[in-house]
Amino acid sequence: MSARRFLLATRSTGKLLELREIFSQYGLDIVDLSTARIPESEWEGELEQFETFEENALAKVRYFFDRSGGMPTFADDSGMCVDALGGKPGVHSKRWSGPDLERNALDAANNAKLVAQMRDARLKHGARFTDAARYVAVAAFKDATGEVVQRGEIEGRVLMNPRGTGGFGYDPYFEAPDLGGTFAESSIENTAALSHRSRAFRALLGALRGEGRV
Repeated sequence: MSARRFLLATRSTGKLLELREIFSQYGLDIVDLSTARIPESEWEGELEQFETFEENALAKVRYFFDRSGGMPTFADDSGMCVDALGGKPGVHSKRWSGPDLERNALDAANNAKLVAQMRDARLKHGARFTDAARYVAVAAFKDATGEVVQRGEIEGRVLMNPRGTGGFGYDPYFEAPDLGGTFAESSIENTAALSHRSRAFRALLGALRGEGRV
């Protein structure tokens, strides 16, 4: 195991479960925000204000690198991009339905909005309608040497009815052939091996390991 400790900058329980599985395969000593005693700040909500996943991921990793006192830090930004909705919700995936809800209530509101807009899109586009979508993730790393980012994607389609009870966010409504079902039906091991976030972080870790930084 690496002698260095790395900060994993997310407050999402679902992300932590998936990413711990990935980082354990690289033998890295990961510390979450709670263990690092970095309390939640109202400013964290302002970090996802940019128009690309890359900008948001870099904003997060820079912020938490500074708050940790310079601990080597990983962060990410991710979301769903739906073809029939012009790429929405995209970088706004987390709080698409509004800023005032949290956790399960927020997920439910976001998914209700997704289904409603897909129904409208089907009526609008008729035979030209497509349910194609993709999950996108950008993983970022910052240490004293500098910053590195990598992107990962997984193709799939939006379902009108949920399947599965696992995962979080849009997972019950996003079916990916590579997973053999929805993200909510997938095991944590399968998700950690094949997801968009897995692809981004594995590319990032591979690049960093090649440079001798992890």
